[in-house]
Amino acid sequence: MPLLDSMRAELPEGLQATPFAPSPPDTLSSGGEARLERDPGMPSSTWRMRSDAWEYLRSAVKLLVHGSPGSSALEADGEISRLLRALETIEMYWAGFGQRYVVEITNLLHKGDTQAALDRIGRVVNRIRRSTIPETPRDQYLDEVERVELDDDVDSRPRFEVLIVDETTEADRDAIRQEVRQLRSSGDPFVYDYVIVPSADDAVAAVLTNPNILAVVVRPGFTEHSKQHLSRDLRETIALARAESGTQPASAKSSLAMIQRVLGLADTLATLRPELDLYLMAGAHIEDLASALTRRFRRVFRREDHLELHLTLLRRISHLYDTPFFSAIQDHARRPVGVFHALPIARGGSVVGSKWITDLADFYGLNLLLAETSATSGGLDSLLAPVRTLKKAQDLAARAFGAKHTFFVTNGTSTANKIVHQALVSPNEVVLVDRNCHKSHHHAVMLTGARPAYLEAYPLNEFAFYGAVPLSRIKQMLLDYRAAGRLDEVRMVTLTNCTFDGIVYDPERVMAECLAIKPDLVFLWDEAWFAFAAFHPVTRRRTAMAAAKRLEERLKSSQHASDYHSQRERLFDADGNPAPDEVWLSERLVPAPDARLRVYATQSTHKTLTSLRQGSMIHVYDQDWVREAEEPFHEAYMTHTTTSPNYQILTSLDLGRRQVELEGFELVQRQLDLATSLCQAVARHPLLRRTFRVLTAHDLIPAEYREGGRPMPLRDGLATMWQAWSTDEFVVDPSRITIEISRTGVDGDTFKHDYLMDRYGVQVNKTSRNTVLFMTNIGTSRSAIAYLIEVLVKLAERFEEDKAQRDPDLPLPGEVAMPPLPDFSSFSTGYSTDGQLPDGDMRAAFFKGQRRAAVEHVLISELRERVDRGEVPVSGGFVTPYPPGFPVLVPGQVITPEILDFMAVLDTREIHGYDPVRGFRVLRG
Repeated sequence: MPLLDSMRAELPEGLQATPFAPSPPDTLSSGGEARLERDPGMPSSTWRMRSDAWEYLRSAVKLLVHGSPGSSALEADGEISRLLRALETIEMYWAGFGQRYVVEITNLLHKGDTQAALDRIGRVVNRIRRSTIPETPRDQYLDEVERVELDDDVDSRPRFEVLIVDETTEADRDAIRQEVRQLRSSGDPFVYDYVIVPSADDAVAAVLTNPNILAVVVRPGFTEHSKQHLSRDLRETIALARAESGTQPASAKSSLAMIQRVLGLADTLATLRPELDLYLMAGAHIEDLASALTRRFRRVFRREDHLELHLTLLRRISHLYDTPFFSAIQDHARRPVGVFHALPIARGGSVVGSKWITDLADFYGLNLLLAETSATSGGLDSLLAPVRTLKKAQDLAARAFGAKHTFFVTNGTSTANKIVHQALVSPNEVVLVDRNCHKSHHHAVMLTGARPAYLEAYPLNEFAFYGAVPLSRIKQMLLDYRAAGRLDEVRMVTLTNCTFDGIVYDPERVMAECLAIKPDLVFLWDEAWFAFAAFHPVTRRRTAMAAAKRLEERLKSSQHASDYHSQRERLFDADGNPAPDEVWLSERLVPAPDARLRVYATQSTHKTLTSLRQGSMIHVYDQDWVREAEEPFHEAYMTHTTTSPNYQILTSLDLGRRQVELEGFELVQRQLDLATSLCQAVARHPLLRRTFRVLTAHDLIPAEYREGGRPMPLRDGLATMWQAWSTDEFVVDPSRITIEISRTGVDGDTFKHDYLMDRYGVQVNKTSRNTVLFMTNIGTSRSAIAYLIEVLVKLAERFEEDKAQRDPDLPLPGEVAMPPLPDFSSFSTGYSTDGQLPDGDMRAAFFKGQRRAAVEHVLISELRERVDRGEVPVSGGFVTPYPPGFPVLVPGQVITPEILDFMAVLDTREIHGYDPVRGFRVLRG
């Protein structure tokens, strides 16, 4: 992510706003001076900037070693010197070679010993690359410290880093690092190094910069402010982080101020990266400190307890590394057992001895078959009633995602949604549902017998898809039910966060304001595409679980109680009558301090994190779980969960949790950065810019729903993104890139299938008539982005050639005007609850539509004639274009001219519930 560019001001001209080429070629300028080509692009994130800077430096110094012209680069204002100054700053926040190494390389270069400098640079590059074949060092260039570091590089054990916050001398830092090496044992499962910084500012910079940091040791001797040359973006980010955690720098030097400074830093770090373990290492009176600081720190140590700290760090990481269900599966696969149950494939029994299907084992591997079982013995546990390894795996997932409870689901988030609906909603209760949510919610409402009241998202007619539901519409609907005396019937609000197209809600604000109108509302957030967001300090704030936790803490504060009572005086008159709706809609409503937080999130782990297909999770943050939800939830879980779950899916969920706790921050940061890199490539390449257009927040979010003015906040820096995600009603997920393709001459579906997928093997999930959605994920690589850019350039060249041969009087397919996106019309009079409010009995209409005698199939042309004659046809089922998977029609809904206009030009190849030969299913009168 474009932050922490504490080095950016020091970068050579042209690199200050661009990434370094991954492997820059050696080239000569027209004047014969050796120089390096650089790629145009975006402001690089620190992980990439650090890597590319070292790569670039190695290529530059290699030219010097081989006697190429260009020694002027070593001048004070030359590129190499500027790079070294920049790296000296950023290396402070990483373990290993560090700032000392940069200084030594600088000195070697100025002495003319370019070969020694190149050797040292090469060792850094190999470590960053995690190369398994390091370059052979020249012994004459190594000192004892470097020899030890090289021994570390060949250690294959997983490695992490520990941040120490304390003002120390260089000699003290060397002694601390030496002590760590002396404490290491060959039997330790992990290896760690220290990153040592002197100030609170540097500590914040380090945890934002270095994803390898998994623990922090705070010593009270640290100072408040950094002496490093930090960029404006980083300084602003540090200030935002402190403000969000409610801490401000303490200037006094009293013992009380010291404690406040320690607490403030702990709160800030916990806000940024809650997965970090915080430890305090102090001198005297640690007993008193322990009682005051326990909530912030996992443990308090005396300064001399280095061995105890060492053992604690290793043990804690082992807890994160632990995958109880995966371990049980491995143990089961190794055990010799006899299979006498109904699963012939178990242990490979029906495969390895077969004459015809041994290629199954050849393709998937024998371990897949050895792990296949239907037994729950040997610690494998039952998904329906877990008590051992599977229960522990789910508890660990709850910890990772910030939930009170987490449940694994092996048949996708469609089933997860049905479980939650059945558990929380009863027949004839009203559910406020985003009409454009996934079809599983509509099916779940039908199954439960609840009555949906559909919420309309703002339309993006120009691009033929919907945005999200404005909070004002949700509040207005709740107020309408209150005015009708039916608010007690409203049970739950269901919204999609983020939407298929990347529009992200502010769940904390939505829940707070809704609870101010109805304090016992239940919330279901469909986060099928947002599971990754829990592992980045900015995106996390808009996840359901993080929002629930913050809202719970806010409801407990005295300031909140004061704000609530103050607002009540404006919202109600002396007789207790509510003020007009305009007042309620104009204010940011404050919920009652005793409002109940009942929040559920469903996530498709397999969509954005590591899991086999259909691996999903349900996260619960429900204050009334035991009293109101636990038993019905388990009953619903039993209803929809198979009694023969796929253990490989469960294993992958267990492993996926381990991954995000140990490296989730790094992976998500890279994902967002690469997405922004793609956007910048399209915007800056002349040919791509003529052919494609990346849609920004200005295109996807109306101005009234965003306070920030930047079209792509992440491109401007982490602080800008942080501010937008803190204030705007809606933001755009940076990992989703919607590209408008009207000028290509083809529609979105053709572009997807005929060009991207069939010709180049580029897979995308969603298109509209004139847009294509590209998504980066934690598995996306820089090579994949480069390949996609290459493909887009080739396609742009082809489209320009085709356009030159096209009849200019014929409009391009993407430029043909689309009819407006249709809103939900209404339930017909036979299924509407009262004819006033929007809810209706969808289940009755659905089951009537299942009886052949009750429906007829009508082609769209005949339906149009009937509507023109004044008839009111009613849908007998769901009609759902896929993707994106939300229904245009639901059972019992009136079919209107607007819906028929939309369906007539819809170019999606897969439409569930619609027969192109027979037409629509329409209920007979």
